[in-house]
Amino acid sequence: MSNISVLFVCLGNICRSPTAHGVFEQMVGEAGLQKNITVDSCGTGDWHIGHSPDERSASAALARGYDLSHLRSRQINGSDFGQFDYILVMDKQNLLDVQAMCPSDYPGKLELFLDYANNFSETKEVPDPYYGGLSGFDNVIDLVEDASKTLLSTMKSSLQAGQSKQKQS
Repeated sequence: MSNISVLFVCLGNICRSPTAHGVFEQMVGEAGLQKNITVDSCGTGDWHIGHSPDERSASAALARGYDLSHLRSRQINGSDFGQFDYILVMDKQNLLDVQAMCPSDYPGKLELFLDYANNFSETKEVPDPYYGGLSGFDNVIDLVEDASKTLLSTMKSSLQAGQSKQKQS
């Protein structure tokens, strides 16, 4: 089987993208695909480099069975475009910022993460819960779980197609 890599991106890499990272990484592990799918996250800003996820994000995630304690914030950089097949961004402004630094020959997918959501079609952006109440962090997890299920299904199909091509060779 071939490998697929995904990078989740938000502004500071302490709320939304580490939540997506942790949720998706766990789903990948539960599917037994951790050797085939690499998961990472980052932010467009540099304010929180090296920091753990926001305590409220980590707490909300842990209450749902997702451990974010191993994650540390980092900033997106040019080498990410050569390393990741999927760069999935949490909101339109950060998508514009990432598109501005994206090489014109980037062969991967650069898009909004919620393009993969099935049950939340009313929004295409994962709202930043940083300045809101605790319910915002639970809402982020709801959105992330929904989009992650479809993303994982998409990647499973891609991996299976790649495996079929290898057998035919």
